[in-house]
Amino acid sequence: MNETQGYTAEYAALSHEIYSLTKQLEEKDREIRESEKTDLHDPFRNPTEFRWYRDDYSEILPWATMPEFTVPFEPAKVEKSAIRRFYNIGGFIMLIQFFASSVFAYLLMLVIKLILAKANPGAEDGAISHYMQSGSILAAINLITYMGANIGFAFVALKWAKIKPSFMFKTRDYHFYDAVQHCLAGIFIWYSSAVIAGGIDDIFGKYGFSTDVLDTDMGKTGLGFAVLTIYSCIIAPLTEEFFFRGALMKIFSKSNQRFGIFMSAFFFGLAHGNIPQFVLAFLIGIFFGHIDMKHNSIVPSIVVHILINTCATLVSEFEDNTFVMGVSGLLLILCYIVGIIMLVVFRMNCKLPVSTPAQSRRGLAVAKTSVGIILAVAVHVAYTLLIIYQTKLTS
Repeated sequence: MNETQGYTAEYAALSHEIYSLTKQLEEKDREIRESEKTDLHDPFRNPTEFRWYRDDYSEILPWATMPEFTVPFEPAKVEKSAIRRFYNIGGFIMLIQFFASSVFAYLLMLVIKLILAKANPGAEDGAISHYMQSGSILAAINLITYMGANIGFAFVALKWAKIKPSFMFKTRDYHFYDAVQHCLAGIFIWYSSAVIAGGIDDIFGKYGFSTDVLDTDMGKTGLGFAVLTIYSCIIAPLTEEFFFRGALMKIFSKSNQRFGIFMSAFFFGLAHGNIPQFVLAFLIGIFFGHIDMKHNSIVPSIVVHILINTCATLVSEFEDNTFVMGVSGLLLILCYIVGIIMLVVFRMNCKLPVSTPAQSRRGLAVAKTSVGIILAVAVHVAYTLLIIYQTKLTS
């Protein structure tokens, strides 16, 4: 009897050990399958990208959810079409925004001009145009037009791409030190780009052209200056970041975050319509995209954008005041020097995303086949060159 009980106990212990080993093998097998399963938020296994900024890649490839699926090195026709769709959305929105804002601004100016002409029958057309330009009217038209266009078409783009706007404000790890660091680095980039733009203008000047096409006669009255300042220092930074870093960068980052940063910065530069501001907007746009991806929010770029535009407005307003320009010049030089350090420290601790070879096949390579992007770039470049050519004819 005791011998039978001994066999039973050994059998029970052996059964328990087999059961335990079976469970361990099943758990190990599950871990292996999970590790081999495609991460839908990181299908390219890119450690340099910001995970929280990524979208579910099954939006591009629905079958990415299948077991043992891996993203191919070269995208198939179906995948290219899905990526190209987002690129087309971004490109066509840029194109529509450009034409819609231009037409709306022209029609609004025409209506106001007719009203002023009717109210002042004896006034000449040139006098009315000068009144609109030097006063607050043209500045207000500029504010209303671009505020509406940036916000309105950003929502249209996000709706078209089926992206919720709330993602723009889910800020991560953003503190006072980060804001100061970004602002000082931004001052450095702004100051440096101004030097580069000056060199470009000198080159164009040798051939009788000028890249300085900004309207310096707008908003000369007190009210006009106030409207222009509100637009430049508050409205433009808020709405432009909402459109370019909010909508466009997200749309262009579906398969490649680095491409999203550079493409949105490129369009940001083109949208300004002149070479000096293109240089600034492109360079600072790359930085804006970087800090926004890092913190998963457009708040960081809005803060820096407001500071840069405010500094530019103050420098422009007091350029004839020797004392103010001397003091501000010293402050800018100090910020410039510290800004170099801040930018280096930032880039050492947080590098720009680097595309994997597979992602490179889904960035510019696909964008070059996007009708929306090609048309948007062509129209903006043609417009910029036309404005430069007109300055030669009128000089």
